[in-house]
Amino acid sequence: MNAVITGASKGIGKAIAERLAKEGFNVAICARNADTLAATQAEIQKINPQVQVLALSVDMEKKEDVLAFAHTINDNFSTIDILVNNAGIYVPGTIYQEDDGLLEKLMAVNVYSAYYLTRALLPTMIAQQKGHIFNLCSTASHKAYPNGGSYSITKHALLGFSKNLREELKNLQIKVTSVSPGPTLTASWEGFDGPPTRLMPPEDIASVIWSAYQLAPQTVMEDVVLRPMLGDL
Repeated sequence: MNAVITGASKGIGKAIAERLAKEGFNVAICARNADTLAATQAEIQKINPQVQVLALSVDMEKKEDVLAFAHTINDNFSTIDILVNNAGIYVPGTIYQEDDGLLEKLMAVNVYSAYYLTRALLPTMIAQQKGHIFNLCSTASHKAYPNGGSYSITKHALLGFSKNLREELKNLQIKVTSVSPGPTLTASWEGFDGPPTRLMPPEDIASVIWSAYQLAPQTVMEDVVLRPMLGDL
């Protein structure tokens, strides 16, 4: 069994990669920081020495890097059971005040990277007539909020991508699930001065993905929204 997880050197992506390796999946992971990625690769390998951990430094803002990552995956994995499009950048701000070019940057990382990687890996899933694609959206994908800016725009777009993909792939027996977490204990919330229990642990997101994957072949969990017990911040 093989899984691909983007943005997996820390946070939610790392938790997902660790969980899937624990369950016996070979994993292909990527992130931009090579040193952090190497450390994560070693940690995952320690969790399950029997699985292959393929780790590549990738700048998800660059189409050529994303396609090179896909090429390496296709060279190393004969099947792809799970694809988790998790890579993303969170930058708060208002549309009329944020830096020029931010929308283009966030669209490239948060949306286009998922689009390019999915298209590159889908032929394998189509040939095997199975597979499960998870797109890490956000509660910001479902409801606009003050200070959402370009980030919220791109997360709405990623949810739209997921919904279209679901309709296109259902007759090919390929599942698509959008996962929309609210505030989660990741680097995006560094500096948060509230109690850690106010944020969800990334391991919970990984558990939800594993549960969705384990459903019967005729059942698909289309959309999952997760929030802290006390609601969004």
